[in-house]
Amino acid sequence: MGQSQLDLEHVQADEIKVKIQGGSVWMAFAMMVSTRLWLGGAVSERRDKQLIEQVADKIRQVALCRPLLLAVDGLASYVGAFQRAFRSPLPRWGKAGRCRLVAWQNIAIVQVVKQRSSADFKIDRRIVQGGKAMVERLLTQSRGGTCINTAYIERLNATFRQRLSPLSRRSRHLARQTATLSAGMYIVGCAYNLCENHKSLRFRLSVGSYGFRWVQRTPAMAAGLTDHQWSMNELWSYRVPPSPWTPPKRRGRPSKEALRTIEKWCS
Repeated sequence: MGQSQLDLEHVQADEIKVKIQGGSVWMAFAMMVSTRLWLGGAVSERRDKQLIEQVADKIRQVALCRPLLLAVDGLASYVGAFQRAFRSPLPRWGKAGRCRLVAWQNIAIVQVVKQRSSADFKIDRRIVQGGKAMVERLLTQSRGGTCINTAYIERLNATFRQRLSPLSRRSRHLARQTATLSAGMYIVGCAYNLCENHKSLRFRLSVGSYGFRWVQRTPAMAAGLTDHQWSMNELWSYRVPPSPWTPPKRRGRPSKEALRTIEKWCS
C-alpha cells in the first residue's frame, strides 16, 4: 500500500498517547477520508517534530500532486512538517549542486483547536494554508462533512483502541516495547484496510426487476488497491517482495566483489 499512488483529496491525521510498562509513548497515524483508508503510522517516545515528520512522509509517499486538504489538531509541528514534506525538486539542467525544492500548489492545511475550560468548551477552526473556497470544494468532493473537522480520524482512533489492547484507556495489558506496539498497529491497520467491510463505503447495485442489493467494500477496495475482500489467512500468507538492493556509496573505484554483486542483481 505504501508503494501506491493515490489522489488523496482529503487526509486527516492525529496522535494518541499510549501507556507502556514504565512510561508512555505517542502513536500518530493518518487516513484518507473519502475511502477511509489507513495510510500508516509511527510510534515515538516523544510528541515532537520527528514523530510528525514520519507521518507526513508516509502521506507524501502515496500522494499524487493533486489538490489536497490536510486536517489536523492544534499541534504546531504539523504545519512545518507538511510544508517540508510536500515539495518536489526542480531539475537544474547542466548545473552542479543540489536541486531547489518547490512547494506543491493547491495544498490546504486546516486545524481544529479544542479549548476546554471550567466554564465552557470551545472549538476554533483555522485555515492555516489555502483559500476558503478550495477547502469547501475538497470537503464536498471527499464527503468529509460540511465544515472543518477531524471526526473521521478520531473514529479511527476509537477503532484502534478497541482492537489493540495496549491502547485501551484503562487496561492491564501494557506493551513492553515500542517495536511490539508498532507491529500491533500495522497488523490492526492492514486488517482494517483489507479484511473488513466499511458500511459507509457500500453502494447500491441495481439488479433489474428484483430491485437492488448492497455491494460491500473494504477501504482498500474503495481506493482501488484490490478487487476483493481479503481473509486473514490471505493477509498473513501474502509475501511482500524485498526492496531492490542498492550498493553503499563509497569513494574511489568499486571492488571486484561489489561489481559481481551488482551484476548478479541486475541479471
